[in-house]
Amino acid sequence: MLLADLLTFILPLVPELVSLPQHRSADLLFAGDAMMHEAQINASRTPSGTHDFAGCFEEIKPFVERADYAVVNFEASLGGKPYRGYPCFSAPDEYPRALTGAGFDFFLLANNHILDRRDKGLHRTITQLDSLGIPHAGIYHDAAARDSLVPAIVNVNDFRVGLLNYTYGTNGIAVQGNAVVDYIDTTKIEADIRASRRAGAELVAVCIHWGDEYHLLPNAAQKALANKLVSYGADMIIGGHPHVVQPMEMRTGPDGRPVLLVYSLGNLISNMKTADTRGGAMVRVRLERDSVGRARVGSAAYSLVFVEPSTYRLKNAATHSDPRAKTFFKNASELFNRHNINVPSDTLFQQCMK
Repeated sequence: MLLADLLTFILPLVPELVSLPQHRSADLLFAGDAMMHEAQINASRTPSGTHDFAGCFEEIKPFVERADYAVVNFEASLGGKPYRGYPCFSAPDEYPRALTGAGFDFFLLANNHILDRRDKGLHRTITQLDSLGIPHAGIYHDAAARDSLVPAIVNVNDFRVGLLNYTYGTNGIAVQGNAVVDYIDTTKIEADIRASRRAGAELVAVCIHWGDEYHLLPNAAQKALANKLVSYGADMIIGGHPHVVQPMEMRTGPDGRPVLLVYSLGNLISNMKTADTRGGAMVRVRLERDSVGRARVGSAAYSLVFVEPSTYRLKNAATHSDPRAKTFFKNASELFNRHNINVPSDTLFQQCMK
């Protein structure tokens, strides 16, 4: 009887002892900007008039599928025909299917090109992805839809992760109707992080479109905003937009928790020409639990991919023979060796790409 009374008193105070999560670790993968230039559209055309992108991701698919959950920055609209590349993107409807076929589970949509086909393109992008059952964040049909969908909390091998997404702008194109684009607003971001915790997120990733294009180092505004996001309670800060890689670091938050900061993953796939824009990074984040089951970011590692000319197939940047691949790998490796803090090269990627 005394034991029963003791348990009645203790168990409500330490609920994690009642039901510890089954899995002690998980891998969450983030990939950079999935662009869609005119040459990619042309190269993907089939004799029947459809588009086939599956070959682009064939070689990285084993690695992406090894992750428990994979997130990609979808930097285009699905505005419908006529399909176009830069400067106003409208990707073929087959494109998102190819990305999910490669193992990507979640799309980030808050970027500077999401209004390239104006409100109609934004709404169609949402509708198309919803019809394919692809979860996403960053844009919404209206304020009511945002209220119902933010925060997005996904299950990553029993880890509850909040995914938030914001952009610095939309190339001067403004929303005309009721659509919502999540622009960078620190008051809103802080509130969304808090809402994520209230909704049950154990970890929160803020995925953000920011920085200066083609600059290999973050600017002062990125650094200042990153510091704020850490102070707000973000566990992961994943950047895009510069179209080149920028440094990554594991740092310690004000409450002692580990925080991953990635300033830019660069391009996952594109038809950009220079060596630094022809490649990009993916970052694999190991999520872990401590002795009482509390979730934390355990470690992170990066991998480097290169877009093969004409075929647009993603290759291992470390081993590809193209001169631009060699230059990209050299520049990115030197940058990361000099500036990364506790984010090394991913040995698992090299094993999967053999």
